[in-house]
Amino acid sequence: METATIAAIATPLGVGGIGTIRVSGPGAREITARVFRSALGDDLRKMEGYRATFGHVFDEAGEFDEAVVLLFAAPRSFTGEDVAEISCHGGVYLLERLLSALVRAGARPAQAGEFTKRAFLNGKLDLTRAEAVADLIGAQGRQAAASALAAKEGALYRKSREICDSLVALASHLSAWIDYPEEDVEDVEGESLLSELTAIGEGLTALSATFETGHLLREGIPTAIVGRPNVGKSTIMNMLSGTQNSIVTPIPGTTRDVVEDQVAVDGMVLRLADTAGIRDTDDPVERLGVERARARIDQAALVLAVFDASEALTDDDRSIIAQCGEKPAIAVINKRDLEQKIDETYIKDKFKHIVYTSAQMGEGQQELSAAIRRVMRLEHLDPSAPMVANERQRDCVLRAGAAVESAVEALRMAFTLDAVDVCVEDAISCLMELTGERASEAVVEQVFSRFCVGK
Repeated sequence: METATIAAIATPLGVGGIGTIRVSGPGAREITARVFRSALGDDLRKMEGYRATFGHVFDEAGEFDEAVVLLFAAPRSFTGEDVAEISCHGGVYLLERLLSALVRAGARPAQAGEFTKRAFLNGKLDLTRAEAVADLIGAQGRQAAASALAAKEGALYRKSREICDSLVALASHLSAWIDYPEEDVEDVEGESLLSELTAIGEGLTALSATFETGHLLREGIPTAIVGRPNVGKSTIMNMLSGTQNSIVTPIPGTTRDVVEDQVAVDGMVLRLADTAGIRDTDDPVERLGVERARARIDQAALVLAVFDASEALTDDDRSIIAQCGEKPAIAVINKRDLEQKIDETYIKDKFKHIVYTSAQMGEGQQELSAAIRRVMRLEHLDPSAPMVANERQRDCVLRAGAAVESAVEALRMAFTLDAVDVCVEDAISCLMELTGERASEAVVEQVFSRFCVGK
């Protein structure tokens, strides 16, 4: 374990009321004391942990700001080491000057994610909890934040350990029965073993199935707003985003490219794409926009197909409906404040979910939000439940599931129990890689490489 003391700015750079620099390592107290003078006469070298003291920070040129130092004593700190957090006024110049003073006093600039990496290496976090730190920081919606917090508090870790413990118990029994046949070891019953492995495999399948929801919560739902010209797509976009991102005019074909925005709607993050009106056109620029709009239908995880309630359905409308096919989609019948001429029966026959709006009047947004939750199966989502949040985690769970399935197949084909035991051990290794208990150095480096400096 490296014994260097590290320091980094832990708050975003910019003008703000307060900025914080974090110092961690065996020299945290001594190094901080070299750049901080307590107004109360406190000696940071002797001060108890979990106390704060007010004073001034200084360098060779003299005092340059007021500051508060908060001390955490090892091992009861985030990193498991002595930690000092220095809070001063949040100007870029002040924070960079203070960091420079700490480096000259003996600290090393921290690498990206190094504080959280030290927490992992010191046994304060497993790898799933460490990844949840980054997800919690990056969360842009209520559901994503709740899910990341649950993972940070160990929801995924506990579930994976529960499954892993079951496998370890099976492996221990198998190994004892195989290696010490002369001892008084309980017989391995094939049917009982098959039942246990099948149940474990089902649990891993269910866990891997949470990836899609976890990924959408974390990254946002790619949502395409499509329809023929002048049905109100841009107004729907502006209603959901709360800003005038898309130009709205009565002239057909105003939107010729994809206008994108990321917004939080009822705790969900939507990656909205307002597309060009879909219609047959001879205009080469508009035709390119139509092609991109159709491509977005195929790429989206959710389609909001917008129709004009005051007009009869056209061939362009029917073409859009046909392309939506079996995709998760909501028919948004807009302009409900006008005289109704649309064929609702046709739309109801093609869409399971229909919402009526008057986007220009700001009506129907709550109904649309509720429909999105239903379509994306987020209506009854429990964000505190264990959830696979990224590709690394999913890969570990899938490989563990495949190993358990191989063990089941070995049993059914009457292979030796040695073969079953090897498969069970493979599954255990995959789950321990998930939590970091058997993760390679390359895997650990990859996890923390996406963290920012100061985290």
